[in-house]
Amino acid sequence: MAVEYTDIYQTIEGPSYGEFKDRGSKFLAYAFPVENTDQIQDALLEVRKEHPKARHHCYGYRLGLDQYNYRANDDGEPSGTAGRPILGQIDSAELTNTLVVVVRYFGGTLLGASGLINAYKKSAAEALAAGVKVEKLVEDVYTLRFDYAHMSKVMNAVSKPPFQVIEQRFTITAELDVSVRQSLAEEALKQLKAQVAEVYLEEVDGLEEIEGFDLEHAYTR
Repeated sequence: MAVEYTDIYQTIEGPSYGEFKDRGSKFLAYAFPVENTDQIQDALLEVRKEHPKARHHCYGYRLGLDQYNYRANDDGEPSGTAGRPILGQIDSAELTNTLVVVVRYFGGTLLGASGLINAYKKSAAEALAAGVKVEKLVEDVYTLRFDYAHMSKVMNAVSKPPFQVIEQRFTITAELDVSVRQSLAEEALKQLKAQVAEVYLEEVDGLEEIEGFDLEHAYTR
């Protein structure tokens, strides 16, 4: 891929649609922004429910920034004629966290391998072109668990950038899910720990644990 990823990536803002026709066959393409395989399965199910009589539901996706989390599925078309051309359009647009599903309704005329490759490529390109390309940051999400005695210190630390509070759960102890830009996470977490433990930043690395406070990495998005 041409783009060199750090902790910034490009995807599409929301679902988009495109289509292509060739000798009676219709190729209906649906593009989705996705963050994980669960969302991919949900999107595939949605398209299949909308087109239960279609002959093929082919797709390609790329997730993450390491260039290795991808899939190209031909769904019964000759090998390499559907999923690969779809994935190729995602890569040509320098996108990740993106899924494209192309539904084919057979028109009665065989298109041959080159015709299929062209049709899946063109329909996928139409769907992606119809979407709005956006730039997003890679974020790490952490779950914080703490005693209420630490509440004011924790809330003060995470209520300003680079943290963003995603969810709060208050029962016997308090829990927060917070996100932080990946490239800033290490320093931000050190500052959070220093504030909660009431120590200097230089002392954080020597802390084995903070009584009544714990954090763990939940996922990356």
